[in-house]
Amino acid sequence: MKRNKKNKLFYENLSDDFEVPVDVFSEKMLQEYGAFFIARNSVVSPNKIVFENEREVSEWQKNVKSSKATIAGFQIELQAAAMKNLKKAIKEAKENNLTITPRGADAARRSYADTVSLWLSRVNPALLHWFEKGRLTESQAEKIRSLSPFEQVPEIFRLEAKGIFFSKDLSKSIIYSVAPPGTSQHLSMLALDIQEHCNVHVREILVRHKWFQTVISDLPHFTYLGIAENELESFGLKKVDDDGRVFWIPDL
Repeated sequence: MKRNKKNKLFYENLSDDFEVPVDVFSEKMLQEYGAFFIARNSVVSPNKIVFENEREVSEWQKNVKSSKATIAGFQIELQAAAMKNLKKAIKEAKENNLTITPRGADAARRSYADTVSLWLSRVNPALLHWFEKGRLTESQAEKIRSLSPFEQVPEIFRLEAKGIFFSKDLSKSIIYSVAPPGTSQHLSMLALDIQEHCNVHVREILVRHKWFQTVISDLPHFTYLGIAENELESFGLKKVDDDGRVFWIPDL
């Protein structure tokens, strides 16, 4: 991969044992979801872009220091430093008559099975839709259903290159609707979906406590990076303004 000075900076801030992508899919995932790989200060991120199965996810999660809390009736689990700073943000919000609450029980830590379930909630309806539209044969659709989630991903991408899209509204790539199995930031326990994401003051409070928006297509999604906003560019991230929101993504 040809790298300019800026994206070299991003790569230099990855862990020494990070598995650098060698295929188009992994490069795309790094671009779309990869900001959390530079997380710092008492938190850790995975050293690979894709977990292939539940065993890999479980092994990684059990070796990470995490913390559980019940917030607005939902028990969530995050890496300990991320939870500590979330609680500080919640406290500041309360002092300003605001709330910061999870969107649901799966708003924070997820298992590999959780990511598979979300993936299939897009794949299966889309397969049926494109079969009914005559874009896929029954055998083509059945072949994809028979594959493991990990094996499905490149097949879905190949179909999307032909205009057969798998997002919820079937108009764009599935990655703008759900993360492929094993790639979600929620697996790292550094991500939280927040109910009040439309409130600019809530977003400002979260930023002060090192929680940022890092996935442009996922508006409720916030990521704990453990780095002050004025330092993010020095770690190889770039600021993207989109419809009044600020996102930080890898400068690749």
